[in-house]
Amino acid sequence: MNATIQYIKEELKGLYPDSEVRAFIRLIFENVYKKDFYKIIVDPDTGPDSHSDQAIREIVSRLRNYEPVQYILGETVFYDLKIIVNPGVLIPRPETEELVQWIVDSVKLPSPNILDIGTGSGCIALSMKRFLNNANISGMDYSEVAIQTARLNARNNNLDVSFFCSDIKLWNLTDWQNYDIIVSNPPYVLEKEKREMSDNVLKFEPEDALFVTDDEPLEFYYIIARFARKYLSPEGWLYFEINESFGNELVQLMSDEGFKNVEIKKDINGKDRMLRGQK
Repeated sequence: MNATIQYIKEELKGLYPDSEVRAFIRLIFENVYKKDFYKIIVDPDTGPDSHSDQAIREIVSRLRNYEPVQYILGETVFYDLKIIVNPGVLIPRPETEELVQWIVDSVKLPSPNILDIGTGSGCIALSMKRFLNNANISGMDYSEVAIQTARLNARNNNLDVSFFCSDIKLWNLTDWQNYDIIVSNPPYVLEKEKREMSDNVLKFEPEDALFVTDDEPLEFYYIIARFARKYLSPEGWLYFEINESFGNELVQLMSDEGFKNVEIKKDINGKDRMLRGQK
């Protein structure tokens, strides 16, 4: 086992920080051996064989190509939920957990009706349902792959969330119900910001879920705010995850669209990351 650990370290040396390599080792071992990492280490009966050795080498080879470990293993953890991910959906970020927590901490209604726009893997909708068991929660996305992935995650986690396919850009072609809370983590990374991003994001994660054009950075916020203005219940709340560079512009946008009590919340790194406003 020690030889395998050393092999992984040597293969990934210089490609990733040492702390990330250590995390990879734990994830790889748990995925291949289907046991807790520490049980693997102390169990004398757990050792490399031809099957496990080949599986580990394939994972390491893909890591050397900067493929995200979450896509390689096919899963990640979001708010203690095991979430299936694939190149058709974004990998959930820790900052988005903070958005969920803000919503959960703020809910006053016993059975709110909630919509997650651009749900992707379903991580926001599903984690909200975990904490707000009596809420009626739906998630929408224009991508069929995303919706299929979200439905799989709902089944795997035994959570009753409805997922459906629809394009928010065409919202005015459909009649919608009213919602007490609308939340969205829309595309907000500028095209010009690509040069600052690592290959494991640029080469593998879906561009249309990440990037907006430099000349229309707030496109989805305008669309969703106007949708929410019509379909939020009176006193309902709209929540966004945002690009840290556009906090002031988004506060103005929300005010211009008639929302009150507009506020920004910083993430754990002190960056403007979340915004909400009340109808």
